[in-house]
Amino acid sequence: MNRKINIRGFTLIELLVVVAILGIISAVGTVAYNGYVTATKKTSTENAMQQISLAQTEEYSNTGSYYESGGCDSPGINTSQEIEDSLLGGANVLTEVNSAGDRVAVSDYYLCIEATASSYTITATEDEDDEPCTITLNNNSVWSRKNC
Repeated sequence: MNRKINIRGFTLIELLVVVAILGIISAVGTVAYNGYVTATKKTSTENAMQQISLAQTEEYSNTGSYYESGGCDSPGINTSQEIEDSLLGGANVLTEVNSAGDRVAVSDYYLCIEATASSYTITATEDEDDEPCTITLNNNSVWSRKNC
């Protein structure tokens, strides 16, 4: 008995179909991952704003006035670092030093605080040119979000 066994490999079409399917799956995964990263940065910023709000309560009980960082027209790394140093004891919650030795925002948001004698507003603005996400929190724990 002589049987002839015919062993075939994958055809080029089958291989291309598998590669195309893997490409589609990875594209969907990348988009979903980027959404998770963006949401995580926003949530991290909101948590930091809650910490600042608690620190503002402590500042008011210690000094009788709220801390104001100024610079809310164009918040940047300097206003974020001032808040971090003054209210959070330099805890590296808002800013950090990158590998190049530059101070950068931890979550791509810059913060500032506007205060009056009886109230304050914490504003976080995303480091983006077109339609940045802006999150605000006031002393009554009222949140507002724009372009988020």
